Amino acid sequence: MDWTHRLRLRHVKMLLSLAQTHNISHSAARLHTTQPGLSKWLKDLEEDIGLPLFERHARGLIPTPYGEMLIAHARQIDIQLDRASSDMEMLREGGSGRVMIGASGVAASDTVPLAIMRLLTHMPKARVNLVEGTTDRLISQLEQGALDIVLGRADTDLGSPNLETENLFFDGIHFVVRPGHPLLQVSSLRWSDLHAYRWLVWPKGTPVRNALDVALAAAGQNLAQDTIETNSVTANLMFLNNSDMIGVASVRASLRLAQMNVLRILPMRLSGSGAVAMYWSKEAFMSHALRLAMNCLREVAHEYDSASEV
Repeated sequence: MDWTHRLRLRHVKMLLSLAQTHNISHSAARLHTTQPGLSKWLKDLEEDIGLPLFERHARGLIPTPYGEMLIAHARQIDIQLDRASSDMEMLREGGSGRVMIGASGVAASDTVPLAIMRLLTHMPKARVNLVEGTTDRLISQLEQGALDIVLGRADTDLGSPNLETENLFFDGIHFVVRPGHPLLQVSSLRWSDLHAYRWLVWPKGTPVRNALDVALAAAGQNLAQDTIETNSVTANLMFLNNSDMIGVASVRASLRLAQMNVLRILPMRLSGSGAVAMYWSKEAFMSHALRLAMNCLREVAHEYDSASEV
């Protein structure tokens, strides 16, 4: 008989607890069961599978590669169960759907909020969760089932056979500063002017940082020696508005923030542009709310491109 047929939802919690505590007795107390009973369950499971899931050490239980694989699947099951519970509660209260969206900085300040507002005009009782972060971290959450859609810079290194990808638009990057920054008074900016100030840059390896590195190389320039690396949009805005630092932002975000009188764009154009993509899981349940959210994202992206061509 297939060992998966004997697994119960409680067993998922038991496995995850062992992975977290690395200790049979601690997990038994947390799960309100006995230590011998939990130990026997684990031993029986390993015998059924025919593979060791944990190594027993003096410092506790350490997952084997087989255990790590099963634990990863258990986490996905647990996340989906939590979401199912939340969705049922939402429907009980009269809601009409929930969408979990992840957005990197290139999309969080413009495209995604506009798409969410459009979604809510069509589906007023929809519940939307918006998570902001770097694209690589959001993709990890998407693969775990914690997000439905991720919008961020397209990057081949982030590709996965379990994900679908659709490029929505192309966007470049600008240097940005606070209103009243001394460089805004310089009639003809030179690279030496920018290098006189500290730069705020995204962490190495993130898509927006990769775009900056490529643009600098095309201009024959290097990254400023004096930099602060941060992936926090909020922190970036605080730094920029309270100092003479120079930041880097996508063209769309820069224009939106300049329109809001939050930042100003320096007239030192960086060449090139990168695609901004929508990612989702091939195995995702395509609810009406999710399909509508994806269409709203496509519409907002297309309207911006059409307006910019006029």
